[in-house]
Amino acid sequence: MDLTLSDADEAFRAEVRAFFRKTYPQAIIAKSANGQVLTKADRVASEQALAAKGWLAPGWPKEHGGPGWTVTQRFIFDEELERAGAPNVSPMGLLYVAPVIYTFGTEAQKARWLPDILNCRVLWAQGYSEPEAGSDLASLRMSAELVGDHYILNGEKIWTSDAHHADWIFCLVRTETTPRKQDGITFLCIDMRTPGVEVIPIITIDGGHHLNRVTFADVRVPTLNRIGEEGKGWSYARYLLGHERTSYAHVAAKKCQIADLRRRSAQAPWGDLLAEAGGAFRRRLAEVELMVEALEITVLRVLAPLASGEAPGNESSILKIIATETAQAITELNLELAGVYAAPFFADRTGADWRAGFETIPAFAPPGVAAYFLTRAQTIYGGATEIQKTIIGRQLGL
Repeated sequence: MDLTLSDADEAFRAEVRAFFRKTYPQAIIAKSANGQVLTKADRVASEQALAAKGWLAPGWPKEHGGPGWTVTQRFIFDEELERAGAPNVSPMGLLYVAPVIYTFGTEAQKARWLPDILNCRVLWAQGYSEPEAGSDLASLRMSAELVGDHYILNGEKIWTSDAHHADWIFCLVRTETTPRKQDGITFLCIDMRTPGVEVIPIITIDGGHHLNRVTFADVRVPTLNRIGEEGKGWSYARYLLGHERTSYAHVAAKKCQIADLRRRSAQAPWGDLLAEAGGAFRRRLAEVELMVEALEITVLRVLAPLASGEAPGNESSILKIIATETAQAITELNLELAGVYAAPFFADRTGADWRAGFETIPAFAPPGVAAYFLTRAQTIYGGATEIQKTIIGRQLGL
């Protein structure tokens, strides 16, 4: 694999780097660097800055408003965005549902939804998992009964990221009970303001509000909001999941995290204790750095088919496993480095008096511990690791 960049690609990298240094909102970068939680307004401002430049949807075809970049340019852009410390875009609209809309939707649906996604006027959520249909997604039971020119929806979705911010949600619903459970599933887009839709917060172990339970009680959805054919939603979902699983890598961000760990371990007041431990921490840090390098090569291999216009294949399952396990390994090192300074994160949630002996807490410790807990879910959501291994095994004929 030739990883040498052309002069044109290097010039493009310089342009992207200059944009994030001079034009992009620096307050958002500073807030992220401080470990502060970005608000909905922050994320909208970030994406509007990218939209104004025409860079919000790097992967979209040019005919639908994308910049027309090569796969290499997309990789460079993602790398420079993360190196600058800017947040990644909210994937639900831009990376997940938009490719389904412009690939399988009608011309009216493309005109209705794509411009609002491209200009960050609406935010989307993904309604896939249910209480008894997570990794076994095909077992979903949320019903959609066709009555005239509307579907009547009843059921619920769970672990729905950012549903409390979303204007629209795309859902897999069951329109027919069939012997093969993958059949009879339909892909619907639903306005979150529709009567009968309720969002119930789920506070996760890191203390954040990222997830929600969304319930649907006699929700009326026009048939015009159906993507493709009734009962063919599973095919569209598989297409979407290929794009989703290639979005987990975040190689440049992981490289920055490794550099931060190396710097923090060298500066930590308890650095001598790390050295006395036989250098085990630094050896593990080197091992994880090699994991990141291997991940980068894997990303390039998985993205290679995109250069010829193909969608990501089942190879994205390999990427999903490597990317999420690497993310967990990095945050485990964060937790180990925090040591006793991880304690205030727990105590603050129990009401315990943790202040004695903690006059000074390293700034990286609280967000580092929160990130550790947040990444525990990465090997579950988007298709659990065990499911990805089954997909790989089937590809190998095992």
